[in-house]
Amino acid sequence: MKHIQLKQVSKSFGDVEVIPALDLDIEDGEFVVFVGPSGCGKSTLLRLIAGLEDVTSGQVVINGKDATAIPPARRGLAMVFQSYALYPHMSVRKNIAFPLRMAGLDKADQARRVEEAAKVLNLTEYLDRRPGQLSGGQRQRVAIGRAIVREPTAFLFDEPLSNLDAALRVGMRLEISELHKRLATTMIYVTHDQVEAMTMADKIVVLQNGVIEQVGSPLELYRNPRNLFVAGFIGSPKMNLLQGTEAAAHKAHTIGIRPEHISISDKSGPWEGVVGLSEHLGSDTFFHITCPAFAAPLTVRASGELDLSYGSTVHLTPDLAHLHRFDEQGLRIS
Repeated sequence: MKHIQLKQVSKSFGDVEVIPALDLDIEDGEFVVFVGPSGCGKSTLLRLIAGLEDVTSGQVVINGKDATAIPPARRGLAMVFQSYALYPHMSVRKNIAFPLRMAGLDKADQARRVEEAAKVLNLTEYLDRRPGQLSGGQRQRVAIGRAIVREPTAFLFDEPLSNLDAALRVGMRLEISELHKRLATTMIYVTHDQVEAMTMADKIVVLQNGVIEQVGSPLELYRNPRNLFVAGFIGSPKMNLLQGTEAAAHKAHTIGIRPEHISISDKSGPWEGVVGLSEHLGSDTFFHITCPAFAAPLTVRASGELDLSYGSTVHLTPDLAHLHRFDEQGLRIS
């Protein structure tokens, strides 16, 4: 069975430890997303799996074999880079076929694999064009096609959509997710965008300073964040985190409540506040409410039909069934 394991893997650059020893299991066919803020170690971790960085200590195990000392080209993995890394003077066909030519496959096998990949990625009519004649999304598909033809154990994506505009990112996000369903092959995907993580992943690995903060399904992390970092990072807009008297009343150092779990009224509610900025998104509106009882404004999600004036007084009611409690160390109180 295809399976990737990290066993007490660590990475240091000189005296600086960027990834303390960690363990991680990636099952066959999973879509795993490494997510975290810039500099958290997610791309370094991906490069350790690919063999593009040397492991300081620990083991990278691929399909039951210790791959720690195996060079990247022999690990059976295919990497898709942020920059596409296409050859501008070659046609799409030759770009996709390039790793097959390097591996010495016969021309008939090369042609078959290229045609199959082009069909899967809707690139058939572009095979004789050069990368400069393609859109950003099409170039990204060519880069993915070059990975597909290698028939790898797993695909590794290093922030592949960051060079695309917002509309193209949404489209490519759906295409990569659909591709995963069709190929049923393991995919490991790095992003700093938690919306990408939530919408694409079977399993999310949340990283901070090289440490795995939590591993779980998108809904598991959303509903049961194990600490304050995950609570504040997963979800858009992010969870409201409150301290002081209100937190103490719930026997916690910090309490968290998501914007959609606060109801808003002009008549009654335990928290009184003043409407600040409003973000109208059509079906939803996000209101930023300043409450004297709290240090920071609260974000409240309401129906897009609701229209509140700047500076008006409102009353908020939290849904206590969805209240999250955290202790002084920032860990979840069950």
